[in-house]
Amino acid sequence: MVKVVKFGGSSLADAIQFRKVADIIKSDAERRYVIPSAPGKRVLPNGEKDTKVTDMLYTCYRAVLAGKDPKNEFLPIAERFDGIIADLGLSLSLENEYKTIIANFRKKAGEDYAASRGEYLNGIILSHYLGYSFIDAAKVISFNTNGDFNAEFTNASLAAVLCKKEKAVIPGFYGAMPNGCIKTFSRGGSDFTGSIVAKAVKAELYENWTDVSGFMVADPNIVDEPEVIKVITYRELRELSYMGATVLHEDSIFPVRTAGIPINIRNTNEPDAPGTMIVRTAPKDDNPPIITGIAGKKNFSVIHIEKDGMNNEIGFIRRILSLLETLEINFEHLPTGIDTLSIILATDELKKHPDITDHIREAAQPNIIVVEQGGLAMIAIVGRGMVETRGTASRIFAALAHAGVNVRTIDQGSCEFNVIVGVNEDDFDEAVKAIYNCFAE
Repeated sequence: MVKVVKFGGSSLADAIQFRKVADIIKSDAERRYVIPSAPGKRVLPNGEKDTKVTDMLYTCYRAVLAGKDPKNEFLPIAERFDGIIADLGLSLSLENEYKTIIANFRKKAGEDYAASRGEYLNGIILSHYLGYSFIDAAKVISFNTNGDFNAEFTNASLAAVLCKKEKAVIPGFYGAMPNGCIKTFSRGGSDFTGSIVAKAVKAELYENWTDVSGFMVADPNIVDEPEVIKVITYRELRELSYMGATVLHEDSIFPVRTAGIPINIRNTNEPDAPGTMIVRTAPKDDNPPIITGIAGKKNFSVIHIEKDGMNNEIGFIRRILSLLETLEINFEHLPTGIDTLSIILATDELKKHPDITDHIREAAQPNIIVVEQGGLAMIAIVGRGMVETRGTASRIFAALAHAGVNVRTIDQGSCEFNVIVGVNEDDFDEAVKAIYNCFAE
């Protein structure tokens, strides 16, 4: 059995965390391929947290662009890595790497290059500490000339290289364009690197180690000590990630999903906790949870459209959707009635076109258009158990009514395993608590 293991920035923030990571890896011989992030925030003696190395690199590079000396600006970053090396007792010097990075900063190698150096340097340190081979992600992870990830070429490259390596460390977050320029994934992209490595080596399991013991049913910043989700499907996770659940980079689902590889979310600081298993199909359960998870986001707006006889007017919705496509506006939900249509979209999307109502009038000649800009939050209640359970929706709305929360919009997915409600932003936290408490066992 082969396991691919990814460790987040908090898991590799300092030498103490490095030792925890090494113990986890060495406790299981099947953990053969390791994807590290850049060092995250450390807990300082005063209890506060300092800065992530990736943020330090962004700041450093921007200072260089502003005309400052890269050698001086890079010094705190070098001290951070040198401190980890010294604390681990390694006979390793990164001076030549530092010189190369500083020289490339002077050549204006780009923010992607700058940001990627945290993972790159951390990967070198971790490979030395573990005694594993180091493979620069720029050599095996490829992007097309337009900046899109080249999945097919990357899968072949990784498979060809890793089949010759019994154990290896591959830095997360970045790859390279055809011309050799470094290109990064979006923030949290180390999750995606782990996923594509797992697919390439045909791993039986992809372990994603972080600072929480799995996915929580609800945001712990809103609900006190929410339950951990034991098992969640890829589809459920996709819905929750899109609506704001941030434990796992949402795009990282796709490579392992197509390969049928489960993901196990684990806690570096509580390695014995089973965490959350993410699977293609959940095992049969005599008493499955009705609700798997609750997640939501704020800062939405609504465009209300009314037109008499809209239901009999062929092409009405098509014209609206074509208009949104022409204006390059993404919408989130499109609830409809007989003569009404509401477009729910991020407020930032609405701000792109302050004259949107003029465009809609021209395209569809509605009777009424009302724009409610901002103030709306969307909450997704997701659960594979909802399909087979009567009265789930009524319990949700009863809980919200009892909490004094007004429901402004309602939408249900076509597969009936999610319900999405819109509430006033001021009611967001209270709504999440009410829904959670309604279904908590």
